[in-house]
Amino acid sequence: MEYKRIAAGRFVERPNRFIAYVDIEGKKEICHVKNTGRCRELLIKGCRVYLEESDNPARKTKYDLIAVEKGSLLINMDSNAPNQAVKEWLQEPECPVCGGEEKVFIKPECKYGNSRFDFYIEAGDRKIFMEVKGVTLEEKGVVRFPDAPSERAVKHVEELISAMEEGYEAYVMFVIQMKGAVCFQPNTATHPEFAAILQKAARKGVNVLAYDCLVTKNSMKIHKPVKVCLKEP
Repeated sequence: MEYKRIAAGRFVERPNRFIAYVDIEGKKEICHVKNTGRCRELLIKGCRVYLEESDNPARKTKYDLIAVEKGSLLINMDSNAPNQAVKEWLQEPECPVCGGEEKVFIKPECKYGNSRFDFYIEAGDRKIFMEVKGVTLEEKGVVRFPDAPSERAVKHVEELISAMEEGYEAYVMFVIQMKGAVCFQPNTATHPEFAAILQKAARKGVNVLAYDCLVTKNSMKIHKPVKVCLKEP
């Protein structure tokens, strides 16, 4: 997936979850933050950020904040990017989820039970539900999800277990919005309930995947699998 009209700036402050102030060439601009997570370890005053200029002149926020530099890492923090990148990845001939099937049907935002999963996929005779989670929290190569408690995430995994028990294949796909991750772990310190349900899902047969991404200031693409460690070492 690619962005257009990219600008670079320096992060100033984030008064709430939805907006931030950024210095662009000496001018303080208000921008929309496309990730409502805490992101405290990313948005540090003075850090370099990348923004996409809106094509709507009537919008209050002229820019969307899409990426941030954290040391040598460039991290995409657009919460819409993982789903878009996964949709492109699912259509690639070598995608392991679709198994090289010639005819693949992909339906985004498909309702099942009390949830709406990110993707419903038909690959040959296989019927698949997939839930996608973007990951931006990193420490010394270990990436974790979530960065804040998420009851919605717990409910999604519970529903995936139910779908699998009714004959569907089920996947949780963690999209690591950066390169260089050594392993993925559920964030037991922040949300032990999510770690527990993810471990249960894996035992029941739900496929738990983690992939890193090639990230530039104006693009993000699914790249390689990352080791999944469901229990803290």
